[in-house]
Amino acid sequence: MKTVENKAAIVIGAAGRNNMGQTIARRLAQEGARVCVVGRHEDVLKEIASEIGGTYALADISKKAEVFAAVRKAKADFGKLDIGVNATGWGLLKPTEDTTEDDLERMLAVQFKGPFFFIQALLEAMPGGGSIIQISSATATIQLENHAAYMGTKAGIDHVIRTVANEFGHRGIRANSISPGITDTPMAGGSFALPGFVDAFAKEYPLGRVGTKDDIAAAVLWLASDECFMSGQNLQVNGGLTLRRNPTMAEMGDVFATATAHLTT
Repeated sequence: MKTVENKAAIVIGAAGRNNMGQTIARRLAQEGARVCVVGRHEDVLKEIASEIGGTYALADISKKAEVFAAVRKAKADFGKLDIGVNATGWGLLKPTEDTTEDDLERMLAVQFKGPFFFIQALLEAMPGGGSIIQISSATATIQLENHAAYMGTKAGIDHVIRTVANEFGHRGIRANSISPGITDTPMAGGSFALPGFVDAFAKEYPLGRVGTKDDIAAAVLWLASDECFMSGQNLQVNGGLTLRRNPTMAEMGDVFATATAHLTT
């Protein structure tokens, strides 16, 4: 039997071609789940839904009504909902003193308020229990310069996950987060193609390489399965990076400056 055979899942943040959300959706579908993919771009969602034999819903995570409507649609599509994964994010790299109020409002909407809405909607849709999975970041634990707004909101929603695990465990709800390190996704904005970028990070990983989207999808699969007896935890799925540190701006030099431009735009 496949790992999540006959389970129903929703993955929000899956409207970027070959992004982390799509990789997670594919893995869940391969292992037997029926998956509803959610995001803002209908053409891309139609493609991935058709590929994996699933469904889709349009929603901007920052809009509560749209998030609740998407979760309710996914439950209506499948008759139940067992797994909810939030893979949205905004990779802003910007000096703390230059971060604007608009930057903060957008970051809070995408990485705190929106995930909170998604959790609320999943709690409504999972009266008999289920698995809630938040994609966080190693930088919610360790430092990366010029990343304060991103790191703060990721750390904040990690703590909400712990609270949900504590408050709703009696209903059979498991809530956990996963922290990747730097990963080659559309959010990275092409930084992986910059000479020296990957090497600067990889030397800090005890396992000798940076992580992949497939590494994260594998962790999601386990958290989504009935074999998982874990809740309220933040899994550091980053090859041991958080035992060490990210490279500093001084160490990366011009590479960091160029990467900042890629990630901010």
